[in-house]
Amino acid sequence: MNNSFEQLHIQPFYIKKLHAMGIVEPTPIQRDSIPVVIEGRDVIAQSQTGTGKTLAYLLPLLHRINPQDKQLQAVVLVPTRELGMQIMLELDKLTKDSGITAQALIGGASVQRQIDKLKLRPQIVVGTPGRVLELIKVRKLTMHFVRAIAVDEVDQVFDLGAINEVEAVLKSAQRDRQIVFFSATMPESVNAMADKWMKDPQRVQVNPQQRTSETLEHLYFTCEERDKLDTLRRLVRMYNPPAAIVFINETDDIGEAAEKLRYIGLSVEALYANAGKMERAKTMNTFREGKFQLLLATDVAARGLDIPGVTHVINLDPPVDADHYVHRVGRTGRMGRKGTAISIVTPKQEFIINKFEKTLGITIERKAMFAGKLVEPESLRSSAAKKRAGVTAKVSAAAEKTKDGRADSRQTTGRTASQQAPAEAAPSRKSGGRQGGAAAVPAKPAPLSKKQERLQKERERKNKGAPRWLKDKPDKQK
Repeated sequence: MNNSFEQLHIQPFYIKKLHAMGIVEPTPIQRDSIPVVIEGRDVIAQSQTGTGKTLAYLLPLLHRINPQDKQLQAVVLVPTRELGMQIMLELDKLTKDSGITAQALIGGASVQRQIDKLKLRPQIVVGTPGRVLELIKVRKLTMHFVRAIAVDEVDQVFDLGAINEVEAVLKSAQRDRQIVFFSATMPESVNAMADKWMKDPQRVQVNPQQRTSETLEHLYFTCEERDKLDTLRRLVRMYNPPAAIVFINETDDIGEAAEKLRYIGLSVEALYANAGKMERAKTMNTFREGKFQLLLATDVAARGLDIPGVTHVINLDPPVDADHYVHRVGRTGRMGRKGTAISIVTPKQEFIINKFEKTLGITIERKAMFAGKLVEPESLRSSAAKKRAGVTAKVSAAAEKTKDGRADSRQTTGRTASQQAPAEAAPSRKSGGRQGGAAAVPAKPAPLSKKQERLQKERERKNKGAPRWLKDKPDKQK
């Protein structure tokens, strides 16, 4: 068992870098992948999100790079700008003072600036397939000396329609180059690509049945569609996470959703897929620094992000399938840390949660909120039933009391006139009800002036459909 990086034959220079980063022992995917990647074999590696897959291919790629050879020797292809910049941060830490130069070739950035930086002759580049292929076509990037090509989050790269670009990049390199695929999920399209381009690939799978982290808590809450934002607000108030990622499905809805969340008092910023590189980088940096609480994003924008401070992932919209659920919830509970994955669904969407449970072999518990605390839905229903029972008992008691009152009234009405008390005698119409202490006949209300009639009609018009307490509210004195 390779329980240390020394046993994996990682160079002492990189082991010191890892220790400085707080990484002492390799994870299972690193133990199983690093030896075969160092050998130069083609590899298809699958492991849960947050298990250290990036280092599982970066370390052996760096191990095979010759610092004295100022040619491009390794290429890493990624689906998004954010993942590319995240990998570059890892590379910068590992390659400092090593003599190895790394460069990012991310779509959306200035092509001319990237071309100028290529004059520094990097030995490894990290880029999106479209931009890498663009620079190959204009002969600013040569693949002649490339020894290895790694595709991170390979399933997402293909889902985004970049499969043709990836094939073109692979075709531009030498036939003896090494190809490495890494992801948490491996759909059939990945296997088809492997059969076409790889030579006897080594498959590495770490606990494939456990597709989500064991340290994750999976929960879901039900409400009507119109109440989802308020449910989110209550969840944030209850959990008060230091940092959380909120997922929605439609990119076109992200701006409107962000404004609504801010309006209800949440600290949120959105990660727009079509925003500029600098704007997206600024959003991610401020999120890492803890300057706002919620990052609103789509699946594409947040794919592969590793932010240690994220404790909660909240699905405002349910994922489209189980694979997307795996990648979403993998933004928390990484590297053995605890995390909470919450889905907000309507009653009609509960079947989706049941489907994810069966497909992924996990339990997603249904929970409810009451008085700012987490409760079981059964206890909430029990409380509601008791409350309804109490109301019913009160209504029954009131009805019984009314029945008794009516009986007494009938008994009084049945007396003879001679048996009735003098106070019950009908008032004299002639005396105006003032003789013998009898009750006075109400005076006829005085007629309203035209102004009072107009004000009364205006009030009735405004109060139409208003609650009773508002209708009975007196007018202000003019």
